Parts: sequence; structure tokens; C-alpha cells
Amino acid sequence: MIDIKFLRENPDIVKQNIKNKFQDEKLPLVDEVIELDAKSRDTKGKADALRAERNKISKQIGALMAQGKKEEAEATKKLVTERSEELAALEVQEKDLQERITKIMMVIPNIIDPSVPIGKDDSENVEIERFGEPIVPDFEIPYHTEIMERFNGIDLDAAGRVAGNGFYYLMGDIARLHSAVISYARDFMIDRGFTYCVPPFMIRSNVVTGVMSFAEMDAMMYKIEGEDLYLIGTSEHSMIGKFIDTIVKEEELPKTLTSYSPCFRKEKGAHGIEERGVYRIHQFEKQEMIVVCKPEDSKMWFDKLWQNTVDLFRSLDIPVRTLECCSGDLADLKVKSIDVEAWSPRQKKYFEVGSCSNLGDAQARRLKIRVDGPNGKYFAHTLNNTVVAPPRMLIAFLENNLNADGTINIPKVLQPYMGGKTKIE
Repeated sequence: MIDIKFLRENPDIVKQNIKNKFQDEKLPLVDEVIELDAKSRDTKGKADALRAERNKISKQIGALMAQGKKEEAEATKKLVTERSEELAALEVQEKDLQERITKIMMVIPNIIDPSVPIGKDDSENVEIERFGEPIVPDFEIPYHTEIMERFNGIDLDAAGRVAGNGFYYLMGDIARLHSAVISYARDFMIDRGFTYCVPPFMIRSNVVTGVMSFAEMDAMMYKIEGEDLYLIGTSEHSMIGKFIDTIVKEEELPKTLTSYSPCFRKEKGAHGIEERGVYRIHQFEKQEMIVVCKPEDSKMWFDKLWQNTVDLFRSLDIPVRTLECCSGDLADLKVKSIDVEAWSPRQKKYFEVGSCSNLGDAQARRLKIRVDGPNGKYFAHTLNNTVVAPPRMLIAFLENNLNADGTINIPKVLQPYMGGKTKIE
């Protein structure tokens, strides 16, 4: 959420940012919120003046009573009552205006970083760098679920009967591989200085609206019926929420955390043939990383976070590339975002396996995450990135480590988590 003071002083910058994100329908909101803000400040000024007047008059009552001026004291009491009634009406008006302003401000997109390429959607994202040599073997690579089925490693039919589409049973060595990747990712991040955490898998609505836009919330979140609780779509939601309504001492920053959780997503909309199997599902597990830091450090941490994912995938012999998300592909709270995509030898192209985002102070402003520094209090910057999400990551792993004889190589770093196996036979 943008600082209202910044919007008030820089309406043209805010409007241009909206245009850069191709959300022209939101342009009128800028003038609307400026008008409401002016009314709110005027109402607050009147309320403050009335409050001061009421307090001043109230002090006179005791003096009048002491002087025996009972009638004047009663008249003054009546005046105080009138002022209190006027003040109560102004306070209601002030609250209503603030709620309307907040509602609009929650919809106006965050100011994107100047380095973000301008584009309408993900088709205009820009490749930054490739890591590892993409290889297409001289044998046919089956679809990922076919590879898993050869090892009796997946049962989509049973999952469909139990929970419907978008769910799966993983079994045997494939299930073990799934857990091995999560465990390896956990230790990989701990070795890089991050604190391991297992967060709540449900969060309240004030945390949901603090970490994402309304549009994302509607498209992603499952609500628990009859409760003010939502199933998390990623542990980032819980992890950033951990700092809600807190003041962190500047010397304690940065907060660097890596978290494991199951994730639950509606995944609204139709999906293509390449998104069946375990590519786009309602339930999966993920290792995440989040950082809470000083504003001047967020760019440095952004580069560190996406590099962590690249390094992890390369340690598993999976070629990857980084893709800069264009303005139209950025969620409203994001300042800048880079996707990490893994190579698919079967499709002969890259596909997304993780996303690294810098949200500036947008989440901190919504959740009131402040830093106590030598020059006063200010809002922290928050960042998040996927370490690994095994269902989708398994696709890349199986395709890139499959041999012509149908066996699957286990990279050296993963062998301790697979009981010392060098291959899945």
C-alpha cells in the first residue's frame, strides 16, 4: 500500500505507475482518494478544534461551581454536552472517510522499481540469464506422470475419488524423492544462514489482506467455513504475518527465515495440457525464504534470494534461467519480481519453478511492521522467494535426471536423503 502522503504530493507519478501496469480503470481512484483525504483532514481538524474547545469549557465548570454560580455551571454543562454530540458526529464521519480511503488505497498498485520492463502480461517478461546447458537427450522423455507411474509412484485416480481433481497420491521412491528434496532444501537454506521455521498453516483475514491484493486473495485462498481463518497458499503469508503489529530494533535486522509448509490454492480457471498431472494442483508442499530488512538493503537481498534458488537447482543438475517480470505481470504489492524457470527436455523449453519478489514497504505498511532506528520509526521492507516446490520441481528433476534405460540419477547432494541410493531403479 502506498503512503497516502506520497500519493497526495505525487499524483502524476501514481497515475503513470497505474498506466505502466495497464490498469487504466484505476486512474479515477487517485483523484477520488485525494478528495476523500482532503475531507478527512478537514474533518479531523474540526474534530480536534471541537475537542480542545470542549475540554476548555469543561474546566470552567468546576470554577463556576466553586464560585456558587450554579446556573452558569449548568449552562456550561449543557454546552459541553452539545459539543460532545457534535464531536461524536464528526468522529463517525472521520472513521467512515478513513475506511473509504483505506479501501481505495488497498487497490492502488505499489510503485514499481524503475528497472522493471514495461509490458502487458507474462508474454513480455524478459530473460536475464541462463545457468547450465539445456540438453535434449537422444531418447524420448515421457510425460512426468508416466515416468512416476513406471515406479508405481503416483495414483491420480484414487486421489480423484478421494478429493477430486487437483490432488494426488505419491508413493514409494517418488514419495521419498519428494521428501528428500524438501529436506535438502531446508538444510541448504540453513547452511546459508537462514533460521528454519514451521509456521501456522492457517491465518486470519487481517493477515491475508496484509500480504496480498484482494484479487489474489479471491483467486487463491480457501476460507474455513464459520471461522475467521484461511488456509495458506504459501508459507510466506504466515511468515510475514509473524511480524504483524511489531516494532523491530534496527540492530536486529535483517530477519532471514526459511519455512516449510503445505500450501493450498484454488487455482481458478482452465489450464492447458501441459498443466495437468502435478503441475498445477490444489495442495502441495514448499520450502520458502523470507527477509525483513532495512529499505536500503532490500535490493541486495533480492539478488541474494533468487541466486539461492538458482544455486539449489544447479546442485541437482537442473539447468535454469531467470526471467524479469514485466510491469503487467507484477501483483499489485510487488516492486520487482524475478521468476526462476527450469529446463524441460521433454518440452524443449523452460517453465516456472519459483518466484522471487521485493514488496518494498507495502506489506509492512498494511501489517504495521515497523523498525526502531536511531532517527525514529519507519516501515521495514519485505521479500520472499521459493526455495523449492517439489511437485513442480519433481517434473524438472525427473526429466533432467532420466536415463535411456528408464532409471533416474540421484545427484550426489541428494543421495544422503535417499538412503545412499545413486539411482532410482
